[in-house]
Amino acid sequence: MDYLNEEIVDPLKKFTKDSVRLVRRCTKPDRKEYQKIATATAVGFAIMGFIGFFVKLIHIPINNIIVGA
Repeated sequence: MDYLNEEIVDPLKKFTKDSVRLVRRCTKPDRKEYQKIATATAVGFAIMGFIGFFVKLIHIPINNIIVGA
C-alpha cells in the first residue's frame, strides 16, 4: 500500500494541487492583448501560406522537367 501511495496517489495529489493553483492565477486577456495575439496568429498563418504557395510554385516546373524527361 505504501508503494501505491508513493507512486500513484502522491503525484496525482501534487498534479491536482498545481493545476488548481494554475487555474486560479489565470486571467482572461483584455481586448488589447487579445487583439495583439489574434494579429500575430493571422500574420503567422499568412506567412506560412505564402511560403507553402511559393514552394509549390517552384516545384511545379521542376516536377514537369523531371517527369517530362
